Amino acid sequence: MRPGVLAVILMAAPLLTGCLAEPDPSPTTALGSGPAAAGSAPSTSAPLETTQSSNKAPVYWIGRSNSSIFLYREFRDVPEQENPVTRALRAMMSDKPLDPDFFTPWQNPGKLATSISGKDVITVDVSEDAFNSNLDADMAGRAVQQLVYTATAAAASSGLIDSGQQIRVRILVDGHTDYVAFGHIQLGDLMTRAAGMVAPVWIIDPQENTEVAAGSVKITGRSTLSGGKLRWQILRAEEDGTKVPFLTGETTAAVEPGQAGLFTLALTLPAGDYELKVAQAGTGDQPDQNEDSRAFNVR
Repeated sequence: MRPGVLAVILMAAPLLTGCLAEPDPSPTTALGSGPAAAGSAPSTSAPLETTQSSNKAPVYWIGRSNSSIFLYREFRDVPEQENPVTRALRAMMSDKPLDPDFFTPWQNPGKLATSISGKDVITVDVSEDAFNSNLDADMAGRAVQQLVYTATAAAASSGLIDSGQQIRVRILVDGHTDYVAFGHIQLGDLMTRAAGMVAPVWIIDPQENTEVAAGSVKITGRSTLSGGKLRWQILRAEEDGTKVPFLTGETTAAVEPGQAGLFTLALTLPAGDYELKVAQAGTGDQPDQNEDSRAFNVR
């Protein structure tokens, strides 16, 4: 289970398809600092979100699953004064995640602007104060990818770019291309989404602490293992605050093109406070892996 506090750091919403990265051929259990972490283009980039009608901004956060760090997405209500990419990045740098298990190392910048050139290049120009966090090289690489994922998600889901092609991001700092982000990652070159960065199991809907109507409750999510078995559990809060098992079950992630990895649960739940847990099912003596959890209320 991801801890609520990550001591190493100083310091779902509308359903979209194609929102997860392809799994690494050999997932790491520690934070690596190779090309994926640094933000260079992998051989196959992570698929983009598809266009959706909601005006909520897709924002990526950083969270822990087992001993690895991954990106998780939330949809946030944001002011509409700026373009979709700018307002999503501003939320990423200045807001707090809904889920207390997530965090962001970015700081609220004094200046932030974005533009799109051609059909496949997003330019982000941000002031230096956004990088005022003390990170090691591994976390710095993930923070840069957090920005790349958020910028490309916002552009794709708002229809500003074609999600059927690889989208690249150039990060400028105060208009310059030679900045070293968090003291570790050289910026200026075009970057793409690094595969393997998103969480292996991802609850999309409901989002953290949202309220849903009693009766049939629809739960959606994704797994990086298309066709893989998932185990889920619903815990219900008692009057004394303790959480007790309420429902358990298994499901299988979809394998169909365009729906790969998707899982859906339709559960009948009475009014109450609940916690949902979903994990990739272990095989043999292996325990379940990569659990994601979500608190929500039924009223």
